[in-house]
Amino acid sequence: MDVLSDVITVARTGRPRSAYVRWHAPWRQQFATVPGSAGFQVILEGRSWLLSPHAAPVELGAGDVLFLPHGTGHTLADSPSTAVASPACTPACTPGDPELPGPYTSDSVDLLGQGGPATVVLCGAYQLDPSRTHPLLLTLPDLIHLPAEPGRHPELHAAVQLLASEVGNPRLGTAATVPAILDTLLMYILRIWFAEQPTHGSVTGWAAALNDPAVTAALHAVHRDPAAPWTVAELAAEAGLSRATFARRFTLMIGQPPLGYLTWWRMTTAARLLRATEAPLRSIAAQVGYTSEFAFANAFKRAHGLAPGAYRRMS
Repeated sequence: MDVLSDVITVARTGRPRSAYVRWHAPWRQQFATVPGSAGFQVILEGRSWLLSPHAAPVELGAGDVLFLPHGTGHTLADSPSTAVASPACTPACTPGDPELPGPYTSDSVDLLGQGGPATVVLCGAYQLDPSRTHPLLLTLPDLIHLPAEPGRHPELHAAVQLLASEVGNPRLGTAATVPAILDTLLMYILRIWFAEQPTHGSVTGWAAALNDPAVTAALHAVHRDPAAPWTVAELAAEAGLSRATFARRFTLMIGQPPLGYLTWWRMTTAARLLRATEAPLRSIAAQVGYTSEFAFANAFKRAHGLAPGAYRRMS
């Protein structure tokens, strides 16, 4: 596994959801802030405006992608001047609601308005587990806007078209297909955003780390084999740097020293295994680098505030 793949695998809980919505002008839809979630909207047809009390309106066209990694509230409308509120949005547009039905909305939703020009939006939601949220996600801005530009990001637009086809026209296998495409869509959004961030020498953080071959090599080593008895010197060798240079660069970019990140990742992986599997504690301990079940239990309790058995029972 690489870092970005693991971020998605570990952070998401439950099943992602998606829906296909058609609004007819005039329309205005407010999306509430929902902590512990991430949501997206893709403009498939027509145009709309992203409205915020803290920024100028942004016009959106067909193919534009909005990603809200922290479930931040926002408003879409056919025009900045439209004041009328549309009927309640389809449930899949409201991430994090425990009452949401199923992994996808099988019927498209047509909100008539007054019969004006139509805007078709593909919207979806991921519910995240705050206790397992990777720091990479925490560093993302409240809103990521990827404008549609001819010839750019063809894989992202291909995933959007696949998802729109499945959600707008459910068939045999759609229930299995939609979550997989949603994960693919999320992967492409994150990959594109991180690849387009500045990487000059004064930039730090996860965007810089994922564009730094040395730090990325060490991160991939940790994620590939968290059970290995890594030392700073061994991770520096993976990075192709001296021990001191590697430790300094890793800590500056990631925000914690290499072995601190290793321990955090081991405990996060252990938490996922406790929730998702019935594997015995000794097996989970071995998978995250502990030969002693007692030592593993102590480390897990320091990280999560509960012994592994108690954590599993509460999941």
